[in-house]
Amino acid sequence: MYKQIILAVDGSDHSIRATEETVKIASLVKDSHIEVVSVAEFSKAKNEVLHSGGKEELEISRRKALLPATELLDAHHLSYEIKILHGEPGPTIVEYTNKGDYELLVIGSRGLNAFQEMVLGSVSHKVVKRVDCPVLIVK
Repeated sequence: MYKQIILAVDGSDHSIRATEETVKIASLVKDSHIEVVSVAEFSKAKNEVLHSGGKEELEISRRKALLPATELLDAHHLSYEIKILHGEPGPTIVEYTNKGDYELLVIGSRGLNAFQEMVLGSVSHKVVKRVDCPVLIVK
C-alpha cells in the first residue's frame, strides 16, 4: 500500500473530501507519512500581502486555511507535515511531487463545468497529465 502520500489542499470543500480519502488510505498502512501541500498563488499573493499585517500574519492566515485538513489528520493520529509552496498551483504541485519520492498524490476536483474546463483547464487535470506517480482525484 502507499506509505509516502502527498495531499494537495487549498481549504476548499473539495480538498476536505480529498483529506478524508487520504485518511482512509493512510490508515491502512502503519508507518505511512503524508505531505500536505498548499500553493500560495502568485495571482492572489499581492492581495494577501496588502491585506495582512505582516509576514507572520500572512503565514498564520495561510495555515488557518489548512486547519480543517490538519484537524482530520490529527484526529486519526496520522504522521504528516505541511509545506506551503509558491507559484501557479498546477505546475508547482507537479514540480514538487516529481522531485520527491511519493507513491500517491491525492487532490480534490474543483468541479468546473465542461466549458470552463475546456477553456481554463482544471488544476487536477493539469496535474494528472504531468505527475510521475499515481493520482487520486476526489470529487
